[in-house]
Amino acid sequence: HVQLVESGGGSVQAGGSLRLSCEVSGITEGTNFIGWFRQSPGKEREGVAAIMIRGATTYYADSVKGRCTISQDNAKNMVYLQVDSLKAEDTAMYYCAAGWSFGGGTLLRRHVNYWGQGTQVTVS
Repeated sequence: HVQLVESGGGSVQAGGSLRLSCEVSGITEGTNFIGWFRQSPGKEREGVAAIMIRGATTYYADSVKGRCTISQDNAKNMVYLQVDSLKAEDTAMYYCAAGWSFGGGTLLRRHVNYWGQGTQVTVS
């Protein structure tokens, strides 16, 4: 059973940076990617970034491309999301997610089999 535990959220000023962490456990062969989603009140949950567990291919949404870096440390079972040049519109609950495949296209909720509890990021 896959478990995902996020940490690293908080309040930060616009222009600053945050590194979100996701502790991953229980990964099976049926789980191929770990990703990050975000959701702010009244908006759809948006796939932000993902990394393939085997091969380290990455995906970024257009809204964060150039400002986000997703990485993994397999020895520590951790996946990180570095977000730079934070903007007010980055304010959201950020969720770690795991799934089998998103086919190389847009990362969507329906691709996800497992969710973490979320960590809040507030940019002011």
